[in-house]
Amino acid sequence: MTASTTRTGIVHLVERAPQLAGADMVAALVPPPQFADATFETYRADPAYPSQQEAKDLLLAFAGNGQPAKGGFFRKAKRPETKPGVYLDGGFGVGKTHLLAAIYHALPARRKYFGSFIEYTALVGALGYKNTVELFRGADLLCIDEFELDDPGDTMVMTRLLGELVSSGTRLAATSNTPPNALGEGRFAAQDFMREIHAMASSFQTIRIDGTDYRHRAVDGHAQVLTQPQYEAAVADAAASGLVSDDTFADLVSHLAKVHPSRYIRLIEGLSTVGMREVAPFSDQSAALRFVAFIDRVYDAELPIRATGVSLDLVFPEEMLAGGYRKKYLRAISRLVASTLA
Repeated sequence: MTASTTRTGIVHLVERAPQLAGADMVAALVPPPQFADATFETYRADPAYPSQQEAKDLLLAFAGNGQPAKGGFFRKAKRPETKPGVYLDGGFGVGKTHLLAAIYHALPARRKYFGSFIEYTALVGALGYKNTVELFRGADLLCIDEFELDDPGDTMVMTRLLGELVSSGTRLAATSNTPPNALGEGRFAAQDFMREIHAMASSFQTIRIDGTDYRHRAVDGHAQVLTQPQYEAAVADAAASGLVSDDTFADLVSHLAKVHPSRYIRLIEGLSTVGMREVAPFSDQSAALRFVAFIDRVYDAELPIRATGVSLDLVFPEEMLAGGYRKKYLRAISRLVASTLA
């Protein structure tokens, strides 16, 4: 156990300026803590939505073809799939990431990687495209969680990267909240960009997973809001046994603009709780999207959030929720509610 995980007290995230080298990024390409032990056996399919069990069965077959064959690993094994990847499409909280991690753990691969879309694109930015291709060349499996299309350039880089890896035998597993052929529709009009999207989609077998968000099945859908005295007591209690951050919401949001999203994982390193004071609705979409990326890392690290001000599930105004990033905001709301109740 490192010193950073045993520290106690209060820190301010706005005073942190984390760095992340390429080697650190590669080492971090494993399932997040809450999915470190995820298996197909621990995935509980909701009987009210048959597609969940169907998806599980299909992915068991996909992973089953990963059993080592005579003369090599699963890349050389005979398998009935005609496509090198699976693409899990569904709403929030239906277990897509759990199943993605289950694939990662089930496949007996010598070289396999698990990361979010932003982690892979950040790696390309840190190492360069050519070096990233060489790094992953020969990998047995790449798992990509929450494939995003906010930047056409990033998407085309990933399309090109995946195409090169597939041609050399790498298998792919990805999640998103939108089917591959629909990615980018209504947001980007460039014909060349759409062609890239469709070319990438042809590499995947799309598996639909229906259902309700498990994080909302037993809650009222609202994030917990603390009074100032309650907040101070919660922060003091958390600081007695671990490291808790304490920042005003405005200061934190402003600071996120100075830190690359790929470094948000280091921003929260060593924390046991995240504290935010005086939460207020967003007026700037860029700031809102950075906050979404930050909350993804907080949620992956299983950190509880304590907050005052506006309920965190209300920070994205209606005009933002009605726009092209609606699904990202809804995912963040789902995670914010769960984190404040943890």
